[in-house]
Amino acid sequence: MTVSDTPASQASNEKHLLFNNLSLIPQLLSNLESLGFEAMTPIQAQSLPSILAGHDVIGQACTGSGKTAAFGLGLLNRLDITRFAVQALVLCPTRELADQVARAIRDLARMIPNVKVLALCGGSPFALQAASLEGGVHIVVGTPGRVEDHLRKGTLELGGLKVLVLDEADRMLDMGFQESVDNIVAQTPQQRQSLLFSATYPEEIKAIAQRVLTAPVMAAVEATHDNATIEQHFYRVEDDEQRLTALKLLLLKFRPETALVFCTTREETRDVTEALRSERFSALALHGDLEQRERDRTLLRFANKSVSVLVATDVAARGLDIEALDAVINYRLARDPETHLHRIGRTGRAGSRGQAFTLYRDKENHRIAALAVALERVISSETLPPMHLLEKVPPKPPMVTLQVDGGKKQKLRPGDILGALTGEEGIPAAQVGKISLYDNVAFVAIRRDAAKAALQKMEAGTLKGRRFRVKRL
Repeated sequence: MTVSDTPASQASNEKHLLFNNLSLIPQLLSNLESLGFEAMTPIQAQSLPSILAGHDVIGQACTGSGKTAAFGLGLLNRLDITRFAVQALVLCPTRELADQVARAIRDLARMIPNVKVLALCGGSPFALQAASLEGGVHIVVGTPGRVEDHLRKGTLELGGLKVLVLDEADRMLDMGFQESVDNIVAQTPQQRQSLLFSATYPEEIKAIAQRVLTAPVMAAVEATHDNATIEQHFYRVEDDEQRLTALKLLLLKFRPETALVFCTTREETRDVTEALRSERFSALALHGDLEQRERDRTLLRFANKSVSVLVATDVAARGLDIEALDAVINYRLARDPETHLHRIGRTGRAGSRGQAFTLYRDKENHRIAALAVALERVISSETLPPMHLLEKVPPKPPMVTLQVDGGKKQKLRPGDILGALTGEEGIPAAQVGKISLYDNVAFVAIRRDAAKAALQKMEAGTLKGRRFRVKRL
């Protein structure tokens, strides 16, 4: 494999390149303008010109860098809307990321009529997915296991594929999807554009790039973060008992509205969550043993800020679509500097400031030294917050999530729910947060001090002339 750097290097110095300087179709440019997007992020500036020119691309960038828009705009730009066949396939490691990517592509395609985007993931009925495929789909976003199932049963056909995207490729390999990815790639045309995006670029990713891509352009964005966006703090602990105490002290001192705590095992996520909850912290665990429904509810409550602390493993937390995350806490040191950088990159996004806290023991000093080299800084252990903070009551989340037992199939819209809450003698619209609508259920985030009034208003009123059961999660 030869990696060309000419197209990417030409763009690399154009960090503030404008979208309207690219050869995008008018509908995409108009939509980007309506969304307020003008200047590209570094990964977009490096990769998009090469993607639009038809090159295979390896994109290396951390979470929140704008890579989804980079490949999304590329595949939409060459879509033939008149041909109802799968022309682009995006493979993602988790259902959450696949759903997030599918939504993002739909948003980017708003001004292109009749673009059909379908998410193929486990947890949704296979028969309904097969029926959607039979009706004609332009873009499929899915997890390797479910996409492979559809290929095996003949409900998905990739003979007309133009673009293949491997998103978060390193985590797909971490989760054991290499064989499935290889099987899927084998059923795509040889003449196609292939795009591989990954937060890290270990030898395993180089190997899959060798098999899948042809003369790819490398578009890499430095994953380091400086104190202008993320404040990093490091604390040495003596044992696991002090580690748990340190976690509580940090949460009590800095009082983040949203904090993502990284552990290394499923068992540890459960143990840490139970320990926090026993001390009245608002915390939930995210790990691979959760049923899909419980996982979805956990993520929704955290995204709504009705839960303050999410304790997760690296794999379970991949692809989380959480805006304005206040803090990342490395309860256990990441396995390598690249994973550390990927973790902390979830805070301090989009120009906001974030905080990252890392706990480590003396026996991990060699890994701290490697991290110091990667961060290009001296790492010194700070003094933990004072023990008297343990006497404080943990802060409550700023929001509460209400569940409405009605959704899209009952013809409900977000505006109906907002109107019911803010109508006569209702609560101010500023007290209402995100409204999430699904087939048979809806969720709405409400400011905590208005939650009781909002629940009473919903229970006493109607939505489109009907009463729906409403409860607080």
